[in-house]
Amino acid sequence: METTLSAPKPLRRSERLRKPAPLRELPQREELIQLFARYDVPAPRYTSYPPATQFGNYDASGYIGHIAQATHDDPSEISLYVHLPFCDTLCYFCGCTMIVSNNREKIAEYIRYLKREITLVAGAFESQPVVVQMHWGGGSPTHLLPAEIEDLGRHLRHSFTFAPDAELSIEIDPRGLTEAHVQAMQAVGFNRASIGVQDFNPDVQIAVNRVQPRSMTEQVIAWCREAGMDSINLDLIYGLPYQTSESFRETLDAVREIAPDRIAVYNFAYVPWVKPHQKLIQLETLPAATTKLALLELAISELTHAGYLYLGMDHFAKPTDPLALAKQTGSLHRNFQGYSTLAGKDLYAFGMSAIGRVENTFVQNTKDLEQYYRMIDDEQLPIEKGYELTPDDEIREFLIMQIMCSGLVEKETIDRLFGIRFESYFAQALERLESLEADNLCRIEQKGIWVTETGRFFLRNIALAFDAYNTIPTSTPKFSQAV
Repeated sequence: METTLSAPKPLRRSERLRKPAPLRELPQREELIQLFARYDVPAPRYTSYPPATQFGNYDASGYIGHIAQATHDDPSEISLYVHLPFCDTLCYFCGCTMIVSNNREKIAEYIRYLKREITLVAGAFESQPVVVQMHWGGGSPTHLLPAEIEDLGRHLRHSFTFAPDAELSIEIDPRGLTEAHVQAMQAVGFNRASIGVQDFNPDVQIAVNRVQPRSMTEQVIAWCREAGMDSINLDLIYGLPYQTSESFRETLDAVREIAPDRIAVYNFAYVPWVKPHQKLIQLETLPAATTKLALLELAISELTHAGYLYLGMDHFAKPTDPLALAKQTGSLHRNFQGYSTLAGKDLYAFGMSAIGRVENTFVQNTKDLEQYYRMIDDEQLPIEKGYELTPDDEIREFLIMQIMCSGLVEKETIDRLFGIRFESYFAQALERLESLEADNLCRIEQKGIWVTETGRFFLRNIALAFDAYNTIPTSTPKFSQAV
């Protein structure tokens, strides 16, 4: 099977094109509002290319052999993702594949099948790869009991070889968390935590059914720090019910005082056609477009003044954080968990709905829990969908990730890596970019394309110009709004 081109090493600082200063300062508020209205169209988040909506039926019968081939040579470095879908309660804003359940036997059954899936995949390796990155997501991984966290962690470490300095991260819901949970995470080796906050305002929390006092969050962070976790991320969401500039400023002030290493500020993805429970949110309580803009402006202003580096789109990090350093050296990467410092690693994903990638092939497990169990009972990998990248996909994937991660596309680099002539290959995309350049969202020059200061708000729109699938008509919406 033909393999994908590996991601190139970042250029040395002396070899990189110098990104020019912005043409001008950010536009006045009214002009920015007009830009938001003009470019507020559905667009992928580009955690992958093609987006997962392009995945189709996939014959997984040969996938075991594909894994064996990918690990035939010397031990490679890989990433793992584990999907733990269970939650204690339903958060109305949630867009994840999750199951609300407090049935401990149901959760224990899922863990038993999850371990069997892990064993199936690990047994297919020709040589033992080294895990350099692992992430547990959901749902809420911390809805597991402490003993279950340790048990699953032991099984993973028995099945795979972990690098001593591997990045091991876990998503945490502070509600119901105990110090014993954090001690179990420490036993597994987790050194990074992503903690959901969304908003500290009580009215907002009640409206989205996630009541979580600041003191609770701070207690969890203290436990994580004491357990030796060297990176704490807080997740915020703007665009939630009853949010105002005044209330969100108070949340941002609290976050600055807490001083996490990383902060994600997500645009609320209102997609009730995908997640019907979002209809529980009353539309009239959602902030208007102008208010959403003000919230985003406020987040960027407050956090950058607090010393955080704006990585683009929705992520911030302290200047000494590995994400910030990767941004500065051009080695930042984007995957299904957001921004990452590790690029080009095969990703093996476990659990219902989980998406993995081996070489140039994406695979996604079934989202149906009973089917997930049936397939594992039949000693089959529970893969339902997949996609094998074409040569054109690989070119566009590389280019779009450059936009999303560095805000810079070097034409000569792409010509050299893929054996094309940029100007002719992307002639239609360059035409689509002309209106964005006229609005000062990007600059198109002989050697490259740069995202401007204003364009940082519109990364998804700029990437959309190079997306070969964005012209395919559809009768139902697939994506959240870009801004």
